[in-house]
Amino acid sequence: MFAATIRQAKAVEPVGRFLFFLAAAVVVLTAPALAHDAKPTAALPQGWSYPFACCANYDCRTTHSGEVLEKPEGYVIAGTGEVVPMTDKRVKDSPDGEFHWCAHQAGLDAGKTICLFVPPRSY
Repeated sequence: MFAATIRQAKAVEPVGRFLFFLAAAVVVLTAPALAHDAKPTAALPQGWSYPFACCANYDCRTTHSGEVLEKPEGYVIAGTGEVVPMTDKRVKDSPDGEFHWCAHQAGLDAGKTICLFVPPRSY
């Protein structure tokens, strides 16, 4: 009798593992893709979320004064010298009126702009 119980338990074990991994996969694959948040500012004290297309939870940040320069040829990223034309699709309106730069953090594209959030242009 004891041997039969052990055989039954061993037969159920693979099914239990499969169901566990299936449930885990469903949870992971159906979880919402969340972007990370911009820090609160005077204009938006509650902050705002960077679009998922612009970041992978760590690619975006508020820039410091002088990091993004508005020039006739476009927005110049001071640290890399990259020029992002004002008409480029990567340029987005900044919800809080501050510059925010989203750039690749590693690999061959490290330091290249994914999205650039810009305040309204000065006149």
